[in-house]
Amino acid sequence: MRWWDIEPVLELEHELFPEDAWSAGMFWSELAHARGPQATRRYVVAEECATGRLVGYAGLAAAGDLGDVQTIASARDQWGTGLGARLLTDLLRAATAFECAEVLLEVRVDNTRAQRLYERFGFEPIGFRRGYYQPGNVDALVMRLCDPASSVPVRPVRSENHG
Repeated sequence: MRWWDIEPVLELEHELFPEDAWSAGMFWSELAHARGPQATRRYVVAEECATGRLVGYAGLAAAGDLGDVQTIASARDQWGTGLGARLLTDLLRAATAFECAEVLLEVRVDNTRAQRLYERFGFEPIGFRRGYYQPGNVDALVMRLCDPASSVPVRPVRSENHG
């Protein structure tokens, strides 16, 4: 993800998360830590090859040996295509490069589709954050993956529709 991706990312962010969408400033702040030798973030976007339309994005923060999935999203018309798995695979590869021993994430308790994706990668529930998602006051399920390197496919997952 680069600065010019922020506007289309925000459009998708507001479509998918209308109550608790990130602001442009939040993405700018994250991207400020994603480049150079002291980088602690990895942010990626997925675009349709034919149209260049942004159809997904994801971000990871690393601190010491701990990684945290900050955000991951795919356009509704991409649900079920494997895009979420490809984005998560990229983040877990980044966590491995950052030498993270474990990766955490929060997911809405009512987002069972995403929870199933994380479980397929080996994430396990470890607790809840009550009222985490505001202003809707929705709880978050906290999930953890130990040894992210062991849950990433050896070869990159590719698709003809996405870059």
